Formats: sequence, C-alpha cells, structure tokens
Amino acid sequence: MRALLPTFVVLNYNQDVALQCGIVGLPNVGKSTLFNSLSSAKAQAANFPFCTIEPNVGVITVPDPRLLKLTELVNPQNVLPNTIEIVDIAGLVKGASKGEGLGNQFLGNIRDTNAIIHVIRCFDDPNVIHVDGSVHPVRDKEIIDIELQLKDLDSVEKRIQRIEKQAKGGDKTLQKTLEVLQRAKNHLEAAKSIRSMEMTPEEKELIRDLHLITIKPVLYLANVDEAAVLHGNAHVDQLREAIKDEHAELLIISAKIESEIAELATLEERKEYLSMYGLQEPGVHRLITTAYRLLNLITYFTAGVKEVRAWQIELNTKAPQAAGVIHSDFEKGFIRAEVISYQDFISYGSESACRDAGKIRVEGKEYVVADGDIMHFRFNV
Repeated sequence: MRALLPTFVVLNYNQDVALQCGIVGLPNVGKSTLFNSLSSAKAQAANFPFCTIEPNVGVITVPDPRLLKLTELVNPQNVLPNTIEIVDIAGLVKGASKGEGLGNQFLGNIRDTNAIIHVIRCFDDPNVIHVDGSVHPVRDKEIIDIELQLKDLDSVEKRIQRIEKQAKGGDKTLQKTLEVLQRAKNHLEAAKSIRSMEMTPEEKELIRDLHLITIKPVLYLANVDEAAVLHGNAHVDQLREAIKDEHAELLIISAKIESEIAELATLEERKEYLSMYGLQEPGVHRLITTAYRLLNLITYFTAGVKEVRAWQIELNTKAPQAAGVIHSDFEKGFIRAEVISYQDFISYGSESACRDAGKIRVEGKEYVVADGDIMHFRFNV
C-alpha cells in the first residue's frame, strides 16, 4: 500500500520529538509582550511582576519558504506548516529555587519544556520598573542562571544520596551513574550549567530521568528599544561578552516593534513598517526559526493534490521513524520510502517530472532523512 497523504488517519505523533520552548526571564523584561507577538494566545502584559500567573501556551507556525514554493507548484486543497509550542512562564526572582515569589511553579513549568528562550532586558525606560531597580543584563542573566543551577544541584544531590549505598554493591551502571552525578555536582557548585559539561551520549542517558533544567539548550534574546534593533547597544555588548563561552545564540529583538507589527492587518503594511527601521523581516521569524534549530529539528514534506504538509523530526532520524511521525502504522509496516530532494522537485516542477527524469530515489530502513526531503512511504500492516 502506498501512503501518499495522511489525511485519512488519526495522527499519532512521535512523542520523542521536542516541540516546546519556554520563554523565561525576570519580571518586566518584555516576555509577555513578545509572547503576544508570537501567538494569538494573549498573555496579560502589565507593568508589574507576576502578571503572567499560569503558563500561557501558544502554537506558533514555523516560517518556511520551501512550503510556500511547494504549494505554488502543487496547488493542493490544504496546506499544513510545522508548529512549535511557546510557553510564557511566570517571571523569576532571587530565591526562586527556595520557593520565593512563584519559584516552585516557575521551575516546575520550565522543567517540562525542551528548550529555553531567555529574554533579557537591554533597554532603558524610566516608565518601566525593573524588579532590581536598574537595568543590568549580565546581573539579570546570572540571577536566573544561579536559581536554575541551585534547583538542579538539589536534584543531583538527592539522587546521589539515593544511589550511593547501592553503587557500593558492584553494579557497574550505578557506579557510572554516580560518577556522572558527582561531576555534575562539582560543575553546578562552580556556578556552571550542565549544558556546558562534557558528557558522552551514554552519560547523558544515565541522568536523563532527572530532567535537569540547565541541560536544556538556551537562546538569549536581547530585548532592545527601537533605536538599537539593528546593531544593538552597550547592554547587548555586555551580554554578548558574558555568554561568549557558552556556545549559545544571541538574537537582538525589539518586543515593542514586534507587538506593533502584530497589530497591522496586511502584509504590505507590515513590510512598510519594517522598512522604517531597516528590517527585512519581523524579528519573531528569526526567533522561531532559531528556536526550531535549537530543538534539533528538521523538516520533511509530503506533497499531493489533497495536501502539502511539513513534518518535523529530529536531526538524524531514519526513514521508518520519520514515517511514524505521520502514523504509528507507517513505522510498524514500513517497506521503503520514495524520496525526492527539495531542489530536484523545484527544478523539475512536479512529482511526475521528477519520476521521468529519474530523480525519485527508493530508500530503505537505514536511510537518514535529509532536511527538505519530499517523501512517500510504502507500508503494509
């Protein structure tokens, strides 16, 4: 049986695919304003701490020009892009790891996300209060870093206490786990996040069930005023210097500009507004695509007259598991995949033209799906 399009089945998504980013930061750094720009789910944006009491979840479309091009060529009845969930989480304050403010709730919510978008205030405005009295991006970053590290340290120490005696019994897996935990403890006590600790994939697996917060990838988002949106300012320079050894990405964005763009009705109005600031595209587009990379995701497509659809999978996913993202039966009964590269599809203009030109490849169970592949799956269950 050939599976051209999955519109006739109940979707059973692969739960191992990371789909959620948490927006975090101190109170009044622009988190909720940014969230409102990203999503139709409207968080309360107000000039006081803790205005976002419960996590607000928005489903955000991933901008992908390739999907638009495929749609032009195929002219399908329906188009479905990729999405990522963005979670706006209550602002953090000093002492959160000990339960201060909304600390326990904040840390519980962030533990459930797959990656962190850390919004840091890099603008001066006397009309917007700062929870610590002054704008200092490096200090603000360190406040959140320390609270998350302390929470992870607590988790690591409790696990060490639990398995220390058992490890003395000679169990090699427990002994190796204890060794990794001791290294993690030392790393955290040195005020370093676990993501910067050298670990093999096997070692990471040993502590995976701890769901450590500081092991998650981070995107730093410098929220600036309109004048600094292109090149940044002194605050951004300080932040960039502070994170230079973290191998993290830093994006400059103006939440105020993004919120105003989101209110404009037409594409023409938005382009005109962007041109006023010398911008080529909304900052939220760069944010979404960067977050997509942060989650280690790539895209493959299914394309037919009924539907053109983008599917997100983890990098280095093999064909049967990619098929399983559409439906579990596709993976269980996988026979082979028919694959067209995106560039070939665009060059020849259709599936039939690619077939005539010999540009459709037949791949088996060991094929590692490439970003942009157009795929049809053959399966039998």
